[in-house]
This record gives sequence, structure tokens and C-alpha cells, in this order.
Amino acid sequence: MDVVDGEMKIKKEYDQGFRVEHEGDDHQGRLPESSKIKKKKQKMAIRCDQQYTTPPPPDLPIKFRKRIRALGGSDIALVIQKCLFKTDVSSDHNRLSIPLNQIRQTFLTPQETEFLNSGDNKKKCSEMEVMLIEPPLRRGTISLRKWEMKKASGSVTSMYVLVGQWNSVAWRNALREDETVQLWSFRINSKLCLALVNRRAKSNGYFVEF
Repeated sequence: MDVVDGEMKIKKEYDQGFRVEHEGDDHQGRLPESSKIKKKKQKMAIRCDQQYTTPPPPDLPIKFRKRIRALGGSDIALVIQKCLFKTDVSSDHNRLSIPLNQIRQTFLTPQETEFLNSGDNKKKCSEMEVMLIEPPLRRGTISLRKWEMKKASGSVTSMYVLVGQWNSVAWRNALREDETVQLWSFRINSKLCLALVNRRAKSNGYFVEF
């Protein structure tokens, strides 16, 4: 502690050097207003990021992995995780949409992609019959197609769809609007297969198998 011109100066050590503060100074120990505002904004940004950050999709349940391995499957990959729309569970539509811009990773070979692209949209669609494992581990088959949907604005949205037996799949598994589902792909002897996992969102942001 040093005395200079009758005033006491207190030295406070920080990570780098010292800062001198005067006794009686109204701003003793306080940060400048600009620094306070900056720190407040940083804290608010962090809170916003934490609030709106989407948790990573949950992994494929163990029982599905065991089932797939028992069938000789490999190359397991998440195709899409989506919230079911009304049209996904409507018996009039009889299809599950898989928008291309929501696909997590490529699940088709170049040959399969070319084949599905060769159809004439809905009238003469090229389709692939694939195995589908449903939530209770029931095995069945379903058709995979590619559709080009025209919007009122004139733009075109591309999507894959599961059709054919989709109404039966939705009914057997009591799928409802706003529920979250995952579609996983795997291969058995290089042949494409799919697995449907039904998940229900919890309030804490995590998912639980339903």
C-alpha cells in the first residue's frame, strides 16, 4: 500500500499487471459502462444459443441394432428425423414424405438414385420394394419412390416417399400428427432396407422411444 500526495492508492493484481484505484472514487472496482453492456450482450447471446440449440438426434435403439445384425445387416445410417405432418398420417394420402433437403446423409447408391429419377413422377413412378422394420421389430415391405411436387408459386420440391403399404404401417403403429419418427437405412447383401423408429419428444428436449 503506497501513500502519494496524501491519498492512498490500492494496487490490485490481475492476470496481466496492476490496476491502480483511488479511495473515494465512485467507480472503484467497477467496469466501464461499455464493458458492462458488452458482457451483458454476450450472456444474452449464450442464453439464446442454449435455448434454441437443437439436441443431436438420438441413436438407433439397441433392439433395432440387434435385429439388423441378426439379419446380417450393415451400413446403418440415419436417413431422416422428422415431425409427422397431417398428410403423413392421412389415409387419403397413404405416404410418408422424405424431403430431400431434410435427408441427413446419402442412403442410395448412384444406380438406385438414377433408377428412381427415371420415372415419370406420379403416373409412372419408378419404385423400389424395400424391407421395412417397424417399431415392434415387425418385418414387412414398402415401396420407395421419388416425387416432384409443384407449388402454387411454380417452384418444384423434390422428395422421396414411402407408399403402397404406408397406411397399414401408420395404423399398426398408431402414428399421430406431430410425433417424431426416424427412418434409418441399412443393407443386407448390398440390398437397401429401412427401419422406422417412433419417438416422442419430452419437455427437456430429449427423446424417448415410443
